[in-house]
Amino acid sequence: MKSSVESPTITSASFEELVREMIVRLGEDPAREGLTRTPERVHRAYEHLMKGYKEDPEAMLKKALFTVTYDQMVIVKDVEMFSLCEHHMLPFFGKVHVAYIPNGKVIGLSKIPRLVDIFSRRLQIQERLTTQIAETIQKAIDPQGVGVVIEARHLCMMMRGVEKQHSAAVTSSMLGCFRDEQETRTEFLSLIHNKTNGV
Repeated sequence: MKSSVESPTITSASFEELVREMIVRLGEDPAREGLTRTPERVHRAYEHLMKGYKEDPEAMLKKALFTVTYDQMVIVKDVEMFSLCEHHMLPFFGKVHVAYIPNGKVIGLSKIPRLVDIFSRRLQIQERLTTQIAETIQKAIDPQGVGVVIEARHLCMMMRGVEKQHSAAVTSSMLGCFRDEQETRTEFLSLIHNKTNGV
């Protein structure tokens, strides 16, 4: 459903002017040598960090679906993830572990990290990111089940607020047999934390 409130068009010039204004309000001089090109750099950086808004995760997955008879667990673990929290626009980063049990179709392995990137390159909270990855895979191939675990560190906790340097947040989304079957869930969690398996 389309929003009744139309967003204003943000041009490169207006985005960079907003950054200049922010620099002024922080008490700095945007004409200072080290800051003269900062608005342009910030604009390019945010275009990269937020590029997930311009990508369609379902369309991306549909390009790499394959029919198979394989019905054992598929795991792609330790996928590096970088995102910005929507509350403070500070980074959070960590690793994503994804597993599913096929039901006639599999996803090309390289598409799992692509899916993680599409959803993480947006303003996010870790809980939503975890759910979006799992639900998109579930919708794309209707597997027997999907499991997603994210382990991340949040700079909004490390640099400000409680300032706890070694805290990490762990979230999970379990669908299908990963939710209903303790044995399946336990196998997944054991495999992603097994550091002696040569991977």
